[in-house]
Amino acid sequence: MTGKNNPIGLFDSGVGGLTVAHAISAILPDEQLLYYGDTAHLPYGDKSKETIVRYSKGIADFLLENSCKVILIACNSASANAFTEVKEHVGDRAVVLNVLDPVIDYVARQSDAKNIGVIGTKATIESNSYHDGILKLNPNLSVSSLATPLFVPMIEEGFVFDDISNAIIRAYLSGQELSDIDTLILGCTHYPIIRNQISRFFNFEVNVLDTARIVAEYLQGYLRDHNMLAQERAGENRFYVSDHTTSFGTIANMFFNEKINLQKRSVW
Repeated sequence: MTGKNNPIGLFDSGVGGLTVAHAISAILPDEQLLYYGDTAHLPYGDKSKETIVRYSKGIADFLLENSCKVILIACNSASANAFTEVKEHVGDRAVVLNVLDPVIDYVARQSDAKNIGVIGTKATIESNSYHDGILKLNPNLSVSSLATPLFVPMIEEGFVFDDISNAIIRAYLSGQELSDIDTLILGCTHYPIIRNQISRFFNFEVNVLDTARIVAEYLQGYLRDHNMLAQERAGENRFYVSDHTTSFGTIANMFFNEKINLQKRSVW
């Protein structure tokens, strides 16, 4: 097993996992992060399970080569479709975590949550991971799911906080599927970027969960419980992409106060 001061590796199809990386940096400032955005293959949400598994294993190998102590699949589509395969592939070389289980556990324990809505990519929604996971832990809850596949390319193209994004948000969320919810799970790590717009659509009457924060707090507890917290910062955070995109650098710099030095790296 790698050392306590080794980096935490995260990966996503694009910028979405930066919401999780930012939340981790806020509560675990001593941890060095190594982020990989597979921008050449985004979005994962419309890919087959076999393709998502292949991409995820390749990135996991890259993170292992960089001595990551934890590999956090910071992508709901990959978490829903490739977590078991990546965990078996990595073995005891690193801890493998996903972004689904912490949120499922959190929601199932909330006393004020009755009618849960879930939005995400097609791959995540069709996997039924949130629906089945929540009802397994708390069968008294009601769970409604809705695929919102245009959100990821919209965000990746930089259409946020404008009339275009508001129109797309309104078109999806006006559906009957989410008409009676009191809690909403953002089942894609891209979606916290538009969390305020989503909350505004519901007139702030729905608890739109800060899923990135929930995942970061889960990771903090895991590292503490397993005596894996870094004793000192080993170096600067590192950011890799499989293909350079303008929006990635813009959004990355929006989340992190430090200058983001993007490195292009193909891992296949």
